[in-house]
Amino acid sequence: MILPQDDKERKQIRIYDGFMKYFANAIVEVTKVSCKGSEQHHPNQELHWDKDKSKEELNSLMRHLLEAMETDATEDWARVAWRAMANLQRKCESKKEGTTKKY
Repeated sequence: MILPQDDKERKQIRIYDGFMKYFANAIVEVTKVSCKGSEQHHPNQELHWDKDKSKEELNSLMRHLLEAMETDATEDWARVAWRAMANLQRKCESKKEGTTKKY
């Protein structure tokens, strides 16, 4: 389970108020990048993240960061955010699995 089983704990994780309301526009931009990347790497397949092909989040994040700093394009900043979220997701998964993988 992603959310805690305890009702009181679960209600403290205010996803809409603490994330969606703050970053609605950014979430849309990251979603566009996610969909575009999935189509680029997996044409004509259902939207998905192939975690076996995409393992170097921090190196990719730094490359995208350098590009975004030069262009200041929204799409480039969305790529930075996607890679940051990908790295965080992997950290959360490895913590849940009880491992300490470095990505």
